[in-house]
Amino acid sequence: MTKILITAAGSYGDVAPYTGLGARLRDAGHEVALATHDTYAPLVQAAGLEFRRLPADPRTRRPGTTGQAQPAAPGSRRALMRQAAAFIKELGGGIADAAHEDTGLLLLSATTAPLGHHLAEALDIPSLDLPLVPSAPTGDFAPVVSGGRSLGRWGNRAAGRLSLRIIDRLYADATRDLRARLGLPPATPRTVRRRTEAAGRPVLHGFSEVLLPRPADWRTGLDVVGNWWPWHAPDAQLPDLVEDFLAAGPPPVFLGFGSMAGGDGERLSTLAAAALRRAKVRGILQSGWAGLTTRRAPEHADLLTLGDVPHALLFPRMSAVVHHCGAGTTAAGLHAGVPAVPVPVTADQPFWAARLASLGAATAPIPFADLSADDAVARLADAVTQAVTSPARRDHATEAARRLATEDGAGEVVKAVERLGF
Repeated sequence: MTKILITAAGSYGDVAPYTGLGARLRDAGHEVALATHDTYAPLVQAAGLEFRRLPADPRTRRPGTTGQAQPAAPGSRRALMRQAAAFIKELGGGIADAAHEDTGLLLLSATTAPLGHHLAEALDIPSLDLPLVPSAPTGDFAPVVSGGRSLGRWGNRAAGRLSLRIIDRLYADATRDLRARLGLPPATPRTVRRRTEAAGRPVLHGFSEVLLPRPADWRTGLDVVGNWWPWHAPDAQLPDLVEDFLAAGPPPVFLGFGSMAGGDGERLSTLAAAALRRAKVRGILQSGWAGLTTRRAPEHADLLTLGDVPHALLFPRMSAVVHHCGAGTTAAGLHAGVPAVPVPVTADQPFWAARLASLGAATAPIPFADLSADDAVARLADAVTQAVTSPARRDHATEAARRLATEDGAGEVVKAVERLGF
């Protein structure tokens, strides 16, 4: 039997949803391998999938790529581009190593697709793009990495085309090396991208039209099918420590920054504790890459710190969620039907924060950089209060959750795989 190979690279939110997708494909009778970084090997194996290694692990590199991994230290745009290109170049060799003789179909994330297309060409096998964010130019909105502010229909389309050219530049060195290694004739990323677009290949986007409607000016084949969710065991439960905390008082507010803000944990922990205390709410801090924590002292009795816990189990028990607005966390909060306080950090996060606010399911976004301001505690506390006490925001979040519950993004991918003859 040929094997389906999923490739996904970047932060937790860029990778974890593909564990759930892989499990659905496995349940449909397919053999599935997921190629990603060593950091996520336990997630892949727990889902019952074969793990294959990709290099450039973001927990050690923190590359700041367009794949939404941890941003690099402050520097010039040119320096960030160099770091991103180096990450992608290293990734290219790993993509080639991950495909074995039994690979019959490639499923590609947004970060790996520009590399995976060359691999599919060399192996003469089909591939399917499964991005979690939109990238095709449209008049409806500017590119997701532009911050969510519309430039008008003409400006949005122009910015979208420019964004694709920038991505082509990022993948140029990796493309040259990968094609040479695979024995393919030279071709630029732009040439291969345009060839792929001209072929009209299907692209299934793993987000919901509840959050972002499909643009009417997209070509046929660019579809929005709904989220696929990180896998967790059907019988999984919250740890006893969390259950005890939840039982001890009213629903708390969740606060976490996922794979963002590495090394800033002490300052953010102090700020979070002060803001939640000022808002007079209990809180759960998820440590994440920032390393959020609280001392077990009387003044922090209403705060609990935890590590990795499935959002699908935790978020429905919260009164609100404060998060960085990565695509997966944004969707998980909506799926739970709880209001949000968006604190976007970088990349696509300001875009999703703006979408949440436009739905009425979130407060106005607080840019992460603003958490360094003198009034950060008061501003965050005020936003938490708004999220917790506003019936309208909760109603909007509840309605979004109801609509999301009717979607089956992973099921649509299974159907697409079957249409390819697998």
